[in-house]
Amino acid sequence: MKRIAYFLSGLLLTGILFTSCHKDIASPISNAAPTNFNEVFNDFWNQMNVNYVYWDIDSTNWDSMYSRYQPVFAGLDIHNNNDLRKSIKYFRQMTDGLIDSHYNLSFFPAAIVDSTIDPAVDRKIAAGTYRNSYSFIKLDTVHYLDNDLVSGSYAGIVAASATIQHKILYFTCSNFELNKAYLSASNNGVKNALQFFFDSVENSTTIKGIIIDVRDNTGGDVSDLSFLIGHLINNPLHFGYTRYKTANGKFDYSPWINAYVTPQPGGKALNIPVIVLADNFSASMGEATAMAIHALPTGIFVGERTWGATGPLADNSLLDDGQFTIPGFMFTYTSSAAFKYIDGKIYEGKGFPPDINVPFDHAAVLLNDDPQLDTAISLIH
Repeated sequence: MKRIAYFLSGLLLTGILFTSCHKDIASPISNAAPTNFNEVFNDFWNQMNVNYVYWDIDSTNWDSMYSRYQPVFAGLDIHNNNDLRKSIKYFRQMTDGLIDSHYNLSFFPAAIVDSTIDPAVDRKIAAGTYRNSYSFIKLDTVHYLDNDLVSGSYAGIVAASATIQHKILYFTCSNFELNKAYLSASNNGVKNALQFFFDSVENSTTIKGIIIDVRDNTGGDVSDLSFLIGHLINNPLHFGYTRYKTANGKFDYSPWINAYVTPQPGGKALNIPVIVLADNFSASMGEATAMAIHALPTGIFVGERTWGATGPLADNSLLDDGQFTIPGFMFTYTSSAAFKYIDGKIYEGKGFPPDINVPFDHAAVLLNDDPQLDTAISLIH
């Protein structure tokens, strides 16, 4: 299963402005490794109280989890492998309703080190809405893109840019570490694809529309949002709001803070269609890209409802909330801030809906056809 990633590169981002600072709040959590399951449970329950950012909208009754599961965990032996495996079932039951679609638990003890808990995946499988992901890059580069294609890879990232029908500018990437690749001293394929895209935006007078494809893109560095989309604007683009925890109480939240995409040098406002392709596996920064493009005056989102992991992530040392570790036992991967779109809605756990819904068509791709890309092309004249 792909780990969804959406990292904050700091508190004042090149891409999104978070006017916030590190909170020096006293933590009720022990930093010592637990010696029994009672300590494991209490540390986990308290850490979730302090660090989880969705308690005001999440339907999970966390207080009731304490009364229900504390005696259960107290009866387990942390030195017994069977009890370690039993604990996975109880952690899964406790967390199965959490709306944070970044949320993931992993474990350190040898008996359960291969165990993970991912409530969003479990819910999608149970609802019958989960399918295997599909990478369109091979199909589209062969059957849709012109011979000016520039593509390549760097540090696990694959990117491609080209024209379609010599009038549409196309860009895609497998995940987001674009700025890092672009600033690398090496002459890599991702940098070359980005340079083709940026030069085409800045200099071409023949481009009738732009397609940015983030299907099957599960995220990465959030500073890439401005780095990429900032070339398509000449003024800051307000596309939503963020909020984080300010103290140890479950409902101690900051005010909602404006989130912007900032223009880049050479960026210019465009009066041509800018279409984003996204699907059920577009998550985190993939979703942020879809939402930011949708907020453009000429932006259109084509494809499927996204994954539903919209909250930014940061190291706990930056915000004192979000992801945390119980030493020697488990790591909890969870959002560090909540995100609300400019329409006032929170899409965490739900996914962001397209303007034009075009479901994935497995039969079509077997015939080298891409109905989602076909639809995007048809919108550009």
